[in-house]
Amino acid sequence: MMRQLMLTGLLMLASVGLAWGHGDAAQATSPNGRLTLKAQQSGYALYSGNQLVMEIPTVGLGEPSGQGHRGPLQLVRRISEEYNMLAGKRLHCTNEANEYAATLQRGCRLVARLYNDGLAFRYEVEESGERQEATTYRIPEGTRRWMQQWTEAYEGFFPLSTTAKVKAERGFSAPSLSPDGFNNRWGYPALVEPADGLFVLISEANIERGQSASCLYNDGELFRVTPDAATMPASGRWHTPWRVLIVGSLAQVVESTLVTDVSEPSQLDDDTWIHPGAVSWIYWAYNHGSNDYQIIRKYVDMAVTLRLPYVLIDAEWDEMKDGKTIEDAVAYARQQGVKPLIWYNSSVGWVNGAPGPKYRLNKPEDREREFAWCERIGVVGVKIDFFSGDTQLNMDYCIDLLQSAARHHLLVNFHGATIPRGWQRTWPNLLTTEAVYGAEWYNNVPTFTARAARHNATLPFTRNVIGPMDYTPCTFSDSQHPHITTCAHELALTVLFESGLQHLADRPESYLAQPAGVQQFLSRLPVAWDETRFLSGYPGEQVVLARRSGTTWYVAGINGTDKEATLTVPLQRLPAGLGAVQAFFDAAAAGEGTQAACWDIRSLPALPQSVRCAPRGGFVFVVRR
Repeated sequence: MMRQLMLTGLLMLASVGLAWGHGDAAQATSPNGRLTLKAQQSGYALYSGNQLVMEIPTVGLGEPSGQGHRGPLQLVRRISEEYNMLAGKRLHCTNEANEYAATLQRGCRLVARLYNDGLAFRYEVEESGERQEATTYRIPEGTRRWMQQWTEAYEGFFPLSTTAKVKAERGFSAPSLSPDGFNNRWGYPALVEPADGLFVLISEANIERGQSASCLYNDGELFRVTPDAATMPASGRWHTPWRVLIVGSLAQVVESTLVTDVSEPSQLDDDTWIHPGAVSWIYWAYNHGSNDYQIIRKYVDMAVTLRLPYVLIDAEWDEMKDGKTIEDAVAYARQQGVKPLIWYNSSVGWVNGAPGPKYRLNKPEDREREFAWCERIGVVGVKIDFFSGDTQLNMDYCIDLLQSAARHHLLVNFHGATIPRGWQRTWPNLLTTEAVYGAEWYNNVPTFTARAARHNATLPFTRNVIGPMDYTPCTFSDSQHPHITTCAHELALTVLFESGLQHLADRPESYLAQPAGVQQFLSRLPVAWDETRFLSGYPGEQVVLARRSGTTWYVAGINGTDKEATLTVPLQRLPAGLGAVQAFFDAAAAGEGTQAACWDIRSLPALPQSVRCAPRGGFVFVVRR
């Protein structure tokens, strides 16, 4: 049914485009006229009204002879399409844009789509061969930006800065440094505020076979789009992925679906077996718990009590203790009505010294055999970990995994992997991706404790805008290193952070010690949302979002600072006539005594217009119409 809807949309798109025809355009404009793309010397400039949003000083796929000729922008077609998602911030999406094209150097053209909330562009060539992308963005010094140092697994912070001269923080990959010792390699997405209240989020979308992903290298104010290792076909037509700039207010950025708008429609003829849901997860509390049948049973039993549909059996299940096997654990979960997911090492990233199982997915015949075995014993999904960056090898391998998993009705969670770039639309069995510095890091190093609240209040404006994020939220107890966010802050993350598989990371005894209202909240937690609305906030300081599932609204907010703060709930951004509210606040005695002392849970006659939050605190409102 979904594939039929996609094809109908594409036919509508094509017929409208042909009816409109072609013509030279002095400037490219969005359907509502707010955004314009204007030619400038060897590049372009993107404007919102009269305000410069982003200068793109150079474009094209450079050749030894230089940029060469650039023709005028020509209006190609108007895109008008609707499509459905199975998970995400919005299940029914509208894709509307004006598409333009311009001839660049010989055999290369620029295709640009102007949306009401941004710009997407790519390069198309008649003959491939050796080419180097020339795209650059100018981010002037003094401009506020939230950018992450690139690492293979995209697990880093997005600190506020007004300069590109930032000392490198060591992550999973050795940093790339400029001659004067500053980090000069940056991952997507990158959030920039070129003018007060006007934002642009830089990313890319629609990686296909034969393509690598890219990142940004900077030389001063110029940030160069740089694809990772790739081998272009020797001849024949070829195109780059879409370069994406999401533009507007924070509400327009947070609510945007531009990454999936420009991505290929679903490749599945049947998606009725794909069901988003919450998952009980062993690793955060027990690093090696997935090789212990008795610990697995505890998490299955927790899933039963909290009515969670899934349990994830993590690394080392191939080394099960006490004579048990993974098939015993899967059978127990199925007997209890819980659907199991299991973990694999991708065996292309961290291999030596890493946990297993290893080398089961690399060869096509091994992968098919392994996934067929999963399907046969009752496994419904796989978490695949430890990839080695953004190369064409990794991108092609990920697509192979998604395609093979879909043949065997397996959900997919990519971990230690690159960010979402639209595959969640093309392969809807991809329900989540890590690519985030998440709660797992409480398990590893002490760094996260002091930085988590601010980081949490940045992610809804950066990483989570572009696709599902497996942060593994909602930990009331401590892992190896403590957290200092409040209970209500942690509960709010389950709403603020979108993920088609929402892994609840805490230990069973912690969840089952919570008040009945909290347990009931987790039992009813949606993970796919009919719509999402930004209500208030600013990156790194605070955020309030509203998400709707059916007729029920969830409103959640967190304070990312170490001081008390008032979070606003602008009611004009929500439907009129909402009824009584179930509210979860931090109690004044939070942190003292039992878990119940952390909470102030009560009913309200209507949504309040503001909430006073404790340092690193939060709240959640549930409104059923």
